[in-house]
Amino acid sequence: MLSEISRVIDQVARDKGIDRAILITTLEEALQSAARKKLGPKADIEVRYNEESGEVEVFQFKEVVEKITDPDLEITLEEGRELDPECEIGDSLGVLMDTRTFGRIAAQSAKQVIIQKMKDAERDAVYHNFVDRKGEIINGIVQRMERGDIIVNLGSTEGLLPSREQVPRENYHRGDRVRAYILDVLLEGRGPQVILSRTHPNFLMNLFKMEVPEIGEGIVSIMATAREPGVRSKIAVASSDSDIDAVGACVGMKGSRVQNVVHELRGEKIDIVPWHADAAKFVCNALAPAQISRVIIDEENHSMEVIVPDEFLSVAIGKKGQNVRLASKLTGWRLDVKDEKSYNRTMQEGYASLLELPGMSVSVADALYEKGFFSVDELAQANPGDLDFLRSGELDPADLVAAAAKAVQNREAEEAREAEAAEAGEAGEEAEAGAEEADKTGEEPEEAVAQAGEAPPVEDKPNA
Repeated sequence: MLSEISRVIDQVARDKGIDRAILITTLEEALQSAARKKLGPKADIEVRYNEESGEVEVFQFKEVVEKITDPDLEITLEEGRELDPECEIGDSLGVLMDTRTFGRIAAQSAKQVIIQKMKDAERDAVYHNFVDRKGEIINGIVQRMERGDIIVNLGSTEGLLPSREQVPRENYHRGDRVRAYILDVLLEGRGPQVILSRTHPNFLMNLFKMEVPEIGEGIVSIMATAREPGVRSKIAVASSDSDIDAVGACVGMKGSRVQNVVHELRGEKIDIVPWHADAAKFVCNALAPAQISRVIIDEENHSMEVIVPDEFLSVAIGKKGQNVRLASKLTGWRLDVKDEKSYNRTMQEGYASLLELPGMSVSVADALYEKGFFSVDELAQANPGDLDFLRSGELDPADLVAAAAKAVQNREAEEAREAEAAEAGEAGEEAEAGAEEADKTGEEPEEAVAQAGEAPPVEDKPNA
């Protein structure tokens, strides 16, 4: 039959999720602390839990001596042989103590040890329970607000949804249910802190994993995500089975699957695009629904110039640049979107700048154009060795690069002069406007006063 202590241990272990062995160790340490409070630090004490009786036993070990000098630490041979008939002088015998004699102070000390150890054990149990759940989605109930942060009741502990991890324009009240992504689990002095997020891209990914069985089975994979929380998101998906359409699987019958995700994200728009191993095709997919005329790749700067029909420029860029910004995040490439009209004008101006170089012929300009040198700016950055394709008798590559560099320098100097002249013109217009205003009010401008020789008043400094 279980004792009262054994029943309490089993119940606490079950309710708090604490290992039974930890609770037993806690009780043993608490009683040992209580015994030392009563007997002093010199006492040799041993505490152990008796599984058969379900009781915690406290033993004080005393040395067998001929003559007692310290009754708390020693016993006579006669007393010792009452406990063990075979004991001899110098042996150490354990005497079972009555824990009821420890007194109020010792009992209070034991209680404090138990409470502290229980808190530590409960904190560790909660931490180890949640640390393995990082990256999962969890449901909770809003408990309270603290300076913009939301404290969420997760059952066995509380979660923190910081203001920076909340979706703008989402409002919660006490008692509301909230679903969030476990971003991190911290073990702090006051207890484990579960950090939650509703803005992390992985929250979006996990929502789709919950709604799309093909993702959980590994047939469909989410290759990339990009979010502007609360406004719009893009995800790129791919299928390992040619018979299964990755985009269609995520959209679901009549859009049911994606609509469930949109509902959880409070109306956030989601674009689902097919992933492609070819970077240019992936960028074209990411900029949908805009049509793409051509893509110019700059591997060195990891950027792309994307040319679209004139009527699709606003669609490709999106409201306040949102579409191209999300596409850039999704693909990992820096994107510069231009319409065909602007692109053609730029190319024509670049070709014309090549023809303006001294000694340049149409054949040489065409050869440069075909090799990707579309303007003097690009030619000025070239290495003469990159122009070996020029035929013998044509312009010398080194001279050609130098001429392009000089042309760029002259153009930049001219632009600087024009900017200075424009600034001077604006300053003159402001001065004239000030003079006209002064004439209207009958006051002289400050510049006119200074030119007339009227110095501003000067205060005399007091003698030291």
